[in-house]
Amino acid sequence: MSNIVILDGHTINPGDLSWEVIQRLGECTVYQRTPADLVLERCRDARIVLTSKVLFTRRIIESLPKLKYIGVLATGYNVVDVDAAREHGITVTNIPAYSTLSVAQMVFALLLQLCCHVKEHSDSVKEGKWSDCKDFCYWNYPMIELAGKTMGIIGFGMIGQQTARVANALGMRVTVFGRRKKRVEGIEFLWADSLEELLGCSDVVSLHCPLSEETKYMMNADTLQLMKPSAFLINTARGPLMEEHALAEALNSGRIAGAALDVLTTEPPQADNPLFHAKNCIITPHIAWATKEARTRLIDTAGHNLKAFMEGDPVNMVQ
Repeated sequence: MSNIVILDGHTINPGDLSWEVIQRLGECTVYQRTPADLVLERCRDARIVLTSKVLFTRRIIESLPKLKYIGVLATGYNVVDVDAAREHGITVTNIPAYSTLSVAQMVFALLLQLCCHVKEHSDSVKEGKWSDCKDFCYWNYPMIELAGKTMGIIGFGMIGQQTARVANALGMRVTVFGRRKKRVEGIEFLWADSLEELLGCSDVVSLHCPLSEETKYMMNADTLQLMKPSAFLINTARGPLMEEHALAEALNSGRIAGAALDVLTTEPPQADNPLFHAKNCIITPHIAWATKEARTRLIDTAGHNLKAFMEGDPVNMVQ
């Protein structure tokens, strides 16, 4: 039986799911959270470690000679120094595609709130404004129909493609920009030849690209200037894809009409984040991935990854 340590299980499974698929593979210790100064102590005898956001730097990896496997409980694996892991013969795996449906759903939950202001109208009803109304209805905000509008999608992996499918179902046109053009059956879309072209034609811009040196702060003062004044920006991908001060300025000046963000550059954010007081800016606490269904798939895939490693035929390796 192998010694398995789960370092930060709380966000994956705060108690509504089971770790059984992993626990049956070996002696397993689950920590809800692990501060950086306890990583070495908790992993010292571990052959297998599962982590969501706990960092495995070169120093940490070199200090754990018994470690043979790091299972990242997420799709992104930038929490692990994969070069150091490779040099020390450590297998690293991730969880691909588990959250595709949930994240695409969240894109439109955010977008529909921007378009229809459901929460604000519901609050106004409960405050008595409908009861006091002289007419059979009222609206406090302009409402927007998405059919016929253009959804610009930056990054066309699994989540970007699912977002396009939903946009198609709502009657939206879809324009895509990514690293390389690809054919995808069953989706109606056009490729933009440049980021500038996509930003200029889109009524909604939705970010779905990975974070890299090339994409970091891609939405900045210059690129936001290219968007329509009536356009919305949606980010369910990575916070550092956007420069937050520039986005706050664009919102407050009316350069763009609104933004809805599930991710920020620093998480948890600082209390003085400029976006907290920006006009027409919705922020949710990095929850697009966190439906019970998606988290169930995540744990099941983590168990499948680990079982395959133990059988000598690892899958979903990242190096």
